[in-house]
Amino acid sequence: MIFGYHGNYILIDLSTRRIERKTLHLNILRSYIGGVGLGSYILMQESTAGYNPLSPEAPIVFVTSPLVGTPLTTSAKFAIIAKSPLTGRICDAMSSSRFAIMAKRLGTDAICLKGRAEFHSIVFLEATDEYGLKLNFIPSFDFMSQSAKMTEKKIHDNFGSKWQIASTGLSGEKQIPFATISHDGRHAGRGGLGAVLGSKLIKALALYGEIPFKVFDHHKTTEIAKSLSQRSLGPDTAKYRELGTVSNLLVFNRLGVLPTRNFQLTNSDEASRLVPEDLAPARKIARNSCASCTIGCEHIFQNKSDENLPEANSGVRLEYESLFALGPLCGIHDPEQVLNSAKLCDEYGIDTISTGGTIAFLMECIDKGFLDARLNNNINELHFGNAEAVIRLIHEMHEDTPGTLASLLRIGSRRAAKLIGHNSISFANQIKGLEIPGYHPARLHAMALGMAVGTRGADHNRSGAYEVDFSNHSLEEREIASAVAAKEDYSAVMDSLILCKFLRGIFHDFYSEASQMLQAVTGIPFNSAELKSAGERIVLLRRAFNQREGWQPQEDNLPDSIFKQGEHETGSLTTQRFQKLKSSYYQVRSLTETGYLENSIYHNLIKNQIR
Repeated sequence: MIFGYHGNYILIDLSTRRIERKTLHLNILRSYIGGVGLGSYILMQESTAGYNPLSPEAPIVFVTSPLVGTPLTTSAKFAIIAKSPLTGRICDAMSSSRFAIMAKRLGTDAICLKGRAEFHSIVFLEATDEYGLKLNFIPSFDFMSQSAKMTEKKIHDNFGSKWQIASTGLSGEKQIPFATISHDGRHAGRGGLGAVLGSKLIKALALYGEIPFKVFDHHKTTEIAKSLSQRSLGPDTAKYRELGTVSNLLVFNRLGVLPTRNFQLTNSDEASRLVPEDLAPARKIARNSCASCTIGCEHIFQNKSDENLPEANSGVRLEYESLFALGPLCGIHDPEQVLNSAKLCDEYGIDTISTGGTIAFLMECIDKGFLDARLNNNINELHFGNAEAVIRLIHEMHEDTPGTLASLLRIGSRRAAKLIGHNSISFANQIKGLEIPGYHPARLHAMALGMAVGTRGADHNRSGAYEVDFSNHSLEEREIASAVAAKEDYSAVMDSLILCKFLRGIFHDFYSEASQMLQAVTGIPFNSAELKSAGERIVLLRRAFNQREGWQPQEDNLPDSIFKQGEHETGSLTTQRFQKLKSSYYQVRSLTETGYLENSIYHNLIKNQIR
């Protein structure tokens, strides 16, 4: 018996409606844990080299972890893994919700969808008993063009409240390459996984099951859960409970790392207009928690346009990344306008970072005279600070009109730059096609390295390397590279368990405590060294996937504009410093000089010969 796991994943061929439970052996579960790690393994197993991420054969994998369904705080999370249509590289996104718990109750550790439905559908998957599964396809024509929130509501109204649902908005239906997948107002946001689901003609995936799983040591698991819950209410998480992540904006502005006006500036004189105090407390409606979470970092704000709506239908979930991307990055400092833009992105189901990043890039292109006014009549209105033009453009990108400014927005900044020319790629602020989040890399050397070498592209969550920059500014290249690699391994384990990264400050010895959790839940004698090795294995497996899919050394880089604007400022990242950092990282990871995995390691990983 495998405690904590079910020891299988469900493979669904949407084209033939065939369901198969595929065994996950103990050595695989032990090596990849769950979440991002296990999902990356399944993605590698279920795909072949060079596939199109929007083709029928493209897999998309929904994965839980051994901790899901236990009383451990923040453990009700699931990961979605696929090849990104925005980057062409491996992508994962995570969300916290009861969808994760219900997926576990299907008697499986993951669900992999392949193929393409015969018609636009909602897929209902129900566990009828310990071994039986019932699959049903309901036409989704009456749900088309509706938000994920409305889709969930209509499914519950029509088919009952027992279902837990992951769905896309109009952006997923349109296969916009940065469309999201959502459940209960929370989004698996980056990399366009909503477009992958949309390409399969699936509007929503609805789950129901009651199959239990067994915990090895209930007493020990409960004891650990109580300790974690108590610590999660301490000072290390206070800012998330009281202000949410939007509180980062003024801190980053003061430190000179707040990307402003398409990264042309590192801070904003008007940032104080967007501080949490201006959004709250009078305009704050509520503070919510994810399922199985004691922190409660989610802050919901009311915009004036919603003042007359019932409370259940009003309000905007706002986090720092949305605030930065739709605010200072686009030169906008009106809180009301940022809330309106963020709400619109949620309703359509699009990633706010890629949306704001691409719009800011187009703004700079217009400033430089690189875009022909014939694109549309409103081109000159899209300038830094014009929030109305931003909102109009977000609407227009869903209208399928070629040759317009909106048609450039809908393909992301990297592809848009290739069409625009004029070497605009130099200030398209993306890495591997994924727009850079709210940390200006010019002064954050570890963060710059972490984003450049990251397998998902420009990323603040898969290494958390900014912690290195904020804690020590005098490290040598080798020290920074080692620290970035260690952060990647740590994050890979966190994202495979899956636990919220807001817990990271409460652990006294993360690997030791994580080992104890896993032992209590699974009965498997994990130890710190084994978990560290698992983290490294997962990072390298993801790199092997990218290498299989055609990764090139020039992808591990930063936009030219980051270096050009920073070389004359104290502490700014130079091209020479960056190249030394990258070379050091490749050495730490035992990669070749150009960043490839050594042949033996690469082949072992893609053939799943566990190291």
